[in-house]
Amino acid sequence: MSGFCSSLPVPISLFLQPPPAKYGGRHTVTMIPGDGIGPELMLHVKELFRHASVPVDFEEVLVSSEASEEDIKNALMAIRRNRVALKGNIETNHNLPPSHKSRNNILRTNLDLFANVIHCKSLPRVATRHRDIDILIVRENTEGEYSSLEHESVSGVVESLKIITKTKSLRIAEYAFKLAHETGRKKVTAVHKANIMKLGDGLFLQCCKEVAASYPNITFDSMIVDNTTMQLVSRPQQFDVMVMPNLYGNIVNNVCAGLVGGPGLVPGANYGRDYAVFETATRNTGKSIAGKNIANPTAMLLASCMMLDHLKLHSYASVIRKAVLASMDDADTHTPDIGGQGTTSAAVQSILKQIINASPSVAQVKKAAAFHSWGGEGEMWFVVGIEEEKPSCIEHSESHFYDGNLSREISVSISVIKNYKCD
Repeated sequence: MSGFCSSLPVPISLFLQPPPAKYGGRHTVTMIPGDGIGPELMLHVKELFRHASVPVDFEEVLVSSEASEEDIKNALMAIRRNRVALKGNIETNHNLPPSHKSRNNILRTNLDLFANVIHCKSLPRVATRHRDIDILIVRENTEGEYSSLEHESVSGVVESLKIITKTKSLRIAEYAFKLAHETGRKKVTAVHKANIMKLGDGLFLQCCKEVAASYPNITFDSMIVDNTTMQLVSRPQQFDVMVMPNLYGNIVNNVCAGLVGGPGLVPGANYGRDYAVFETATRNTGKSIAGKNIANPTAMLLASCMMLDHLKLHSYASVIRKAVLASMDDADTHTPDIGGQGTTSAAVQSILKQIINASPSVAQVKKAAAFHSWGGEGEMWFVVGIEEEKPSCIEHSESHFYDGNLSREISVSISVIKNYKCD
């Protein structure tokens, strides 16, 4: 389990730095609950963060498919202000006129969130046809068929424009190869349809080849999109990192999510140079199961862990992620989407139990204490020698002391407990 946990996150922003911590070391993150199951899943995220004492405050912004232009502007302002967001999907109403653009697409294009990254990995205790899947998918997020440029040239004839640019193709290819390099991956596969769309996809493929030349230690290959889908469902283990234009990315993301158990299990992230937005990988609203207490919370909770990694709150991300994965050992908490009969709330309670069980008690911490400083309004204990995994209610620091007996400087990891909140 430990190896799985350590390899799951994708804390790679590559082109941007996380925002500075706010006053008191706390971060403010924009939260957009969205439609369908989004609002109920966000409540569970906040519940887990509260129990794990995560130093994050949420600024909630309500945006739905019926949101006005003013609502969208407020959401964009909030994300620009905080630079990080956790988002549920916003339903796209297909009955509205073409001039009504997808609210999700507006957010991605206005914030230039050019890289959609998802990590499809086989999960423990989830029955699937294939095992040992471990694929990073990098999807160009701002152009292609999602340009929203279509019109009816004459009655009964519609033209829809697919936009591929050299600048954005080079950018997403560079991102994919740098991601592969930073995460120790060995191969990047470019997915395309250049045999038919010789100019558009041909340009994308050429840009990938150009970037690949700068990474001689990473194997590069390319694959036509229709063959890709067949290869994925027959032998997915052959893929490592995949990079592709927008529409193909949408399709491949969903196929890969299905391979590892479904949309309720896979987290996703959208990165730009200045902002990052985290959500479930398939961007599914789950409208048909909203309010029924059967939605799988795994994808959204793991997306929140990716967000914490982005904020460099790695210890909190690790505690929650390990609890999420460990709770899957209990088949009674499996939700219907993965073959169980459990509820959302039961799954979350199981995760909370894992967090509590993994935390040492106050008695254990006191036993390990080297010394304490002062009493008064809640004693503050300075603890030396506790194992690396500490409860989130303990603040950590590292200090250097000169030991006269040893005639050398020693480094001591110090943990601080405030007000005995660690039961």
